[in-house]
Amino acid sequence: ATAILAGELDAALVAEPIADAPFEKMFAFEEEPVIVSAAGHPPVGRKGKFPRTIIAFEHGCPHRARLENWYAKHGEMPERTIELGSYHAMLGCVVAGMGIALLPRSVLTTFPESKRLAVHRLPPGENRSRIVLIWRRNADSPNIAALREILSRTARKSVVT
Repeated sequence: ATAILAGELDAALVAEPIADAPFEKMFAFEEEPVIVSAAGHPPVGRKGKFPRTIIAFEHGCPHRARLENWYAKHGEMPERTIELGSYHAMLGCVVAGMGIALLPRSVLTTFPESKRLAVHRLPPGENRSRIVLIWRRNADSPNIAALREILSRTARKSVVT
């Protein structure tokens, strides 16, 4: 979002929530956020099993906020947060048993070591995340219009099937 406001990017796909004031946005798709741990890890969040360490992007990441809120909802708080800059780095740390992470399930399809992970689904009502296309307010362009059209066509096809 900062890169869009600075003019470095025309548009981006981001998970909600996102500030309304500086952006125009449109719904793009839904994804399923999941908690991942090293394979063999006991169920997360059940019977008081909340890992001490979470692995996440820096503050402001909606997935991090969702994981921190999930802990708080259960009266828990992680003791340590490891901040990293990529999903694959996060997943590498998870495989090594350093902590858990919350990320889109779709990311797992691009991770070659996904069989070394355990996937913990969130309960209904917490297991969907809206992804929106955002761009600077009053900064529409032919490229953004074309991307919006592609996303609209894709959404229409998935509804019709």
